[in-house]
Amino acid sequence: MQPDLQSTEHTFSDGLFTVGDPVTHWSVRATKQVGYEVRVEENLLSVANRAILEDAVEGETVRRFIVVDSVVDELYGTRIRNYFDHHAVDYHLLVLPAGEPAKNMELVLKVIDGLDTFGIDRRREPVIAIGGGVLMDIVGFAASMYRRATPWIRIPTTLIGLVDAGVGAKTGVNNDGHKNRLGTYFPADRTLLDRTFLNTLDDRHIGNGLAEILKIALIKDARLFDLLEQYGEELVRDRLQRPAEPVTAEDLAASPGRAADPATEVIERAIHGMLEELQPNLWEKVLERVVDYGHSFSPVIEMHALPELLHGEAVAVDMALTTVVAEQRGLLDAEERRRILRVISALGLPAWHETCTPKLLIPALRDTVRHRDGLQRLPLPVGIGAATFVNDLTEDELDAAAQKLADLHWGDSE
Repeated sequence: MQPDLQSTEHTFSDGLFTVGDPVTHWSVRATKQVGYEVRVEENLLSVANRAILEDAVEGETVRRFIVVDSVVDELYGTRIRNYFDHHAVDYHLLVLPAGEPAKNMELVLKVIDGLDTFGIDRRREPVIAIGGGVLMDIVGFAASMYRRATPWIRIPTTLIGLVDAGVGAKTGVNNDGHKNRLGTYFPADRTLLDRTFLNTLDDRHIGNGLAEILKIALIKDARLFDLLEQYGEELVRDRLQRPAEPVTAEDLAASPGRAADPATEVIERAIHGMLEELQPNLWEKVLERVVDYGHSFSPVIEMHALPELLHGEAVAVDMALTTVVAEQRGLLDAEERRRILRVISALGLPAWHETCTPKLLIPALRDTVRHRDGLQRLPLPVGIGAATFVNDLTEDELDAAAQKLADLHWGDSE
């Protein structure tokens, strides 16, 4: 039986309450302030750029534990080592396998073992993660557990890391065939975004990140969708770099809606839109999250299709499916559906996969309901640039949407 808090509660200090005389009940209420920085930088690995080491105290020995994935080590390993050698840093560089199949607890423990062997001060020597979204999830999870919280710095090298995995608070790994089943909320102290890393990505991995950008466009930013629709193929081709020749004011005046620098605007709008949604609900106390769009069915699709589908590709299939659901419900019209599917294709993303069947989708929906505390809380687009939540999607409705999407893929529908 709970004590009568109204009649016997006493405040001993801010946030600490006691009940009874003698005291039989303590109530602790604490608020944790969270602050982290996401910052655009250029040429981070230039020895003249000290952004990675800006928290180092001048005159003291600087020690850093650095984790990279194998792709980053192959492409940038020499430059990374030269950077830290130039600045006389005592460091250890740990190289982990790249890719979703490597996203497991075994590698989290490998990072923790490396931290123990190297030995770092608990607060003054942040762990540095340089790599894609998988690498950052692994290192962030390890940092959140090591000594119950060790500061870390994120340097994403993929587009999906730049606009999604690198800007939020979540860490995590896959477990027992389930996507991100183990994890924590533990944002990096700062994330440094350097677009020049994208120069070494292939078209497929650019598209992988553009899927998460398209997500933001569809559920909250019609202007961002217009940019993807107008410049999508160009963004893939140019790796979202700055234009070689700036667009003039006369060019902009002659073509209303044209962007002076499409890539910069796309990245800025995507990151700002994501953080705008995350900031007031960082710990996901509210489970109706528009940024879950494209993530209701994709975790199961992705895990069953591994290694065939990348994360963003599975998200694209999910968005295509739920676009059809939205059309069936009258939330958007056929032309809007056609525009969305055309943009998915223009970004080099799949709009259908053979796993997209009721046999897989119905259990996926049930798992999503468990993940969202007993309700579907399913975000659906309303037109282009807005969203609503539904809790009444039926299995028959899902079956019909999957069949129509398959028909659209095979050209049996329009």
